[in-house]
Amino acid sequence: MSDLPRKAVTRTAKLAALPLGFAGRATWGLGKRIGGKSAELVAREVQQRTADQLFKTLGELKGGAMKLGQALSVFESALPEEIAGPYRAALTKLQEAAPPLPARTVHGVLTERIGEDWREYFLEFEDTPAAAASIGQVHRAVWHDGREVAVKVQYPGAGEALLSDLAQLSRFARLLGPLVPGMDIKPLIKELRDRVAEELDYELEAQAQQEHAAEFEDDPDVVIPQVVHQSDQVLVTEWIDGIPLSEVIAEGTEEQRDRAGQLLARFLFSGPARTGLLHADPHPGNFRLLPPAEEGQTEEDGGPVGSWRLGVLDFGTVDRLPGGLPRNIGDSLRLALEGDAAGVYGLLREEGFVKESIDLDPDAVLDYLLPIIEPTQVEEFTFSRGWIREQAARIADPRSPAHQLGRQLNLPPSYVLIHRVTLSTIGVLCQLGATVRLRDELEAWLPGFLAEDTETEDTETADAEAEATEAEGAEYAEEEGEPEGEPVQA
Repeated sequence: MSDLPRKAVTRTAKLAALPLGFAGRATWGLGKRIGGKSAELVAREVQQRTADQLFKTLGELKGGAMKLGQALSVFESALPEEIAGPYRAALTKLQEAAPPLPARTVHGVLTERIGEDWREYFLEFEDTPAAAASIGQVHRAVWHDGREVAVKVQYPGAGEALLSDLAQLSRFARLLGPLVPGMDIKPLIKELRDRVAEELDYELEAQAQQEHAAEFEDDPDVVIPQVVHQSDQVLVTEWIDGIPLSEVIAEGTEEQRDRAGQLLARFLFSGPARTGLLHADPHPGNFRLLPPAEEGQTEEDGGPVGSWRLGVLDFGTVDRLPGGLPRNIGDSLRLALEGDAAGVYGLLREEGFVKESIDLDPDAVLDYLLPIIEPTQVEEFTFSRGWIREQAARIADPRSPAHQLGRQLNLPPSYVLIHRVTLSTIGVLCQLGATVRLRDELEAWLPGFLAEDTETEDTETADAEAEATEAEGAEYAEEEGEPEGEPVQA
């Protein structure tokens, strides 16, 4: 039934052709230069051909191959412009679309998962997909009660394809390294593999989305579509219109870029605090910039740009953080901004970022971190491709002290997804070129970032301990016949 290329030998051959193609084009480019073409022109042609092949292969295979492409696409802003240019368009395509499955395959899934009478659930159903992603594609429809809905249909064989692709991609991860300087691709692929089971489970996705939708139902800034129906391999949610973030990146106004960036940062930090869940797939295809909530009010009608909202889609990958983001993140940031090198180093060692077998200079660690946390040092910060390229180059250069120190740091498993989401979000902010008041969001939502948070927690802990001591003393006094209300000191 499936038109998704599933045979391991077929998918492996297609993926294995990627590095061979890279090498072949390098040879072709050398021949062109010998033939008299300028090196710059030849390099541009080689890069464009490579980008075209990358998109064609990852897009056609969908599965894990496309998932990696989407993950990499948010980091294109870290590439030098002469390399990033040809890749940008190809990788950006992966954020919004891929070659779709034919209607007959989609109808087959709906029949199998909803029933022979699946059409009775819909007043309208568009066979042409509105979007195609790594493990499924989305169709626009009208539910039987008149609501416009998005019908997400999982590709048959998607699980097998995901695991097969990611296993194969990990074998030549080093060859993909130059796509994102300063980033080790192999741990990224491993982390994607670890999340396969969750992303394939539409029941878990529906639960995560509904928890967000309930929490953000009346939020003036963030819109989460309600879940309408869920069954194995099919998920129906409310449809939301808006400007895809990829379009805002490509041609949005300065006001739209800044607003989208501010709301993206707000959602990143407020989500875990409010729901105990971290949306862990922050590529531009999963966000929409929605017009003001007031009926009939638009930017052209004079409505305030600040009232534009952020629509959030796809909750297939989430990190479960019952207590919100770890407090040590906020504590470490605060201490770094205060210049407390020893304090930061102590926390990093305590959390496992510095292994017990390694000794580092706390001041060198602080010097390594300060450029990265620059956006938190000022009231507002303009994220840019130039800034993130500078950070990538500093960490990627084997001759730099930052590179040498970075290689000695460790990333504890519990922080892997948080780290990837944070980096991805920063990548999107740099693509937007947004000016963001990041400190506002940290102060509002990140535990430990404000000193008074620590003081309040210490006071509450002390009060709780005092109450417990009093209660124990009262109980002891009662047992010993002492007057109640005069606790005995231990």
